[in-house]
Amino acid sequence: MRVAEIRRYPIKSMLGEAVPLADVGERGLAGDRLWAVRDLDGKLGSGKNTRRFRRMPGLFQLQAYATDRAPIVELPDGRRFAADDPVGHRAVSEVLGRTVTLAPEEAVLHHDEGPVSVITTAALRRLTELSGGEPGGMDVDPLRFRANLLIDVPGSGFPEDGWPGRRLQVGPDVVLRPVRPLTRCVMIDMAQDRPGERNDLLKTLAEYHELTFGVFATVERPGRVAAGHVCSWA
Repeated sequence: MRVAEIRRYPIKSMLGEAVPLADVGERGLAGDRLWAVRDLDGKLGSGKNTRRFRRMPGLFQLQAYATDRAPIVELPDGRRFAADDPVGHRAVSEVLGRTVTLAPEEAVLHHDEGPVSVITTAALRRLTELSGGEPGGMDVDPLRFRANLLIDVPGSGFPEDGWPGRRLQVGPDVVLRPVRPLTRCVMIDMAQDRPGERNDLLKTLAEYHELTFGVFATVERPGRVAAGHVCSWA
């Protein structure tokens, strides 16, 4: 097993960025989902409606990039603003068609379920097969699941189903403890960046895999992860 890709999302529910390496602490990847879009009621912008989140169509038109201070937001027309710039807040509000602000995390973490989200290439191959794709292919884009780590695992299946409770060492430093499968929502079928809109993936997971895909993990030992790092059981 090896790390195939590392992604972070500096502003929750916006498009994120692939990075060659990342520092990982108790909270997760440095800078990941540290900021969020908030509406006038204080709910966080998302692709779904819950007690904490409010569905805000248009978030996937916005790209976020991490910096040492506040993230940078890129609008569809190419303009860029710092996340703490009130002018940028007004520009983002115009794109979304509602009044919003961008704010850093406070007492409650912005993560949906846990600090580090993990998916595997084996599971992507299996979902491709279940959704009518070529056996052994990987037509389902990993971007749909907005995971922090894509782990290259040979074969086809859902190997991560057996990971909760074990200790996964990623590279020489980091040790993760997978906790439980990640429950998915309508966001995996939405168009975002290179993947176009679909209407079958959530139905397929509901039918064959109890609406779950990938796992979330807590961090037992912090450190740095890099693309290509070997993963093993600690």
